[in-house]
Amino acid sequence: MNIRDYNFDGKKAIVRVDFNVPIQEGKITDMTRINGAAPTLKLILEKGGSLIIMSHMGKPKGKKKPELSLSQIVDAVSQTLGVPVKFAPDCADASEAAAQLKKGEVLLLENLRYYPEEEGKPVGIDKEDPAYDAAKKEMKARQKDFAKKLASYADCYVMDAFGTAHRKHASTAVIADYFDADNKMLGLLMEKEVQAVDNVLKNIKRPFVAIMGGSKVSTKIGIIENLLGKVDKLILCGGMTYTFSKAHGGEIGESIVELDKLDVALGVEELAKKNGVELVLGSDSVCCTGYDFSTFSVKPGAQIKVFPSNAIEAGWDGLDAGPDSREKFAKAIEGAKTILWNGPAGCFECEDFTAGSRAVGEAIAKATAEGAFSLIGGGDSVACVNKFGLADKVSYISTGGGALLEAIEGKVLPGVAAIKGE
Repeated sequence: MNIRDYNFDGKKAIVRVDFNVPIQEGKITDMTRINGAAPTLKLILEKGGSLIIMSHMGKPKGKKKPELSLSQIVDAVSQTLGVPVKFAPDCADASEAAAQLKKGEVLLLENLRYYPEEEGKPVGIDKEDPAYDAAKKEMKARQKDFAKKLASYADCYVMDAFGTAHRKHASTAVIADYFDADNKMLGLLMEKEVQAVDNVLKNIKRPFVAIMGGSKVSTKIGIIENLLGKVDKLILCGGMTYTFSKAHGGEIGESIVELDKLDVALGVEELAKKNGVELVLGSDSVCCTGYDFSTFSVKPGAQIKVFPSNAIEAGWDGLDAGPDSREKFAKAIEGAKTILWNGPAGCFECEDFTAGSRAVGEAIAKATAEGAFSLIGGGDSVACVNKFGLADKVSYISTGGGALLEAIEGKVLPGVAAIKGE
């Protein structure tokens, strides 16, 4: 069912959104995800429906943690929708609150992940334990019951949480089993996300340039290998730089490295060469003698200096792309017609190490202005474009991190398959 064609008049719609927003001292620091879901929620209200909104926040792992309560975002959601939002303090005990909803009213459920049934994984038992399989089977049954309970609150189900679409959770996929095809649908944000991925993978205009950042090769290897069969140029930056440098015998000081992935790095280079892909790696790095990763700040008395990425002295930590690297990245992006960016080029949270990510973002914005389609995905990349004031200068900002990567890898997303019946 297409959400635009559905008759919501007098009906209750339970909508899975991704309101896992960053909160500091009780205040939301980035409204991207709430704003992204707003069009779907407003459409349902405009068409005469009432809303039951459900989401997770953080990783409470089945425990009720006040700092991860969705009660903190009630006011922000109310302001965004322009109507008062009621709150159900227990997502599994909201039958009465849902039943009392009138046309145009909104109910926000408490954090779904307060219940282990949401994720459907056994708690407190190791996978090596002989009893694990039985515990897993029991949890899957409990997950179905949890999903059935959530489904009982409403007449129809709308999936609009792309950020969790790659997870087969109770609220993202299992719940769809309790609605027929005419009463379950993708939200407007999901439609846009799926279309954005299609634009990158199915409607490629060349040159196609992808920028992959972040700290570890291991978390990105699947997407890197997949992209090497599609892109013309692949820029690898961030902490991954030092695993590649080390693989060639370089000195990387105290920089992050995956010593067990050196062969993987060399394999990536070989695959790029085989596929005729230009692989662009950083040549120099902005380094520091004392960086506090917990506060994203330079420790008192610490020094900052630029080194070649393969000749970093002992005691120094590579934290950002250096001036030569930034120039290389910008030149590689110049003239691109399709661009994908996932992962920063450095520790952008600290002003001393923003230059690499800013250079990438500005080069993407320039290429977009010249006609490129640019897709930005992943929490840190989104934070970068927002921090640098470039959000309105790129084609599309995805609300999904892992989901976007899995979609680009070609994997079927459970949250989409559950609606489409795939």
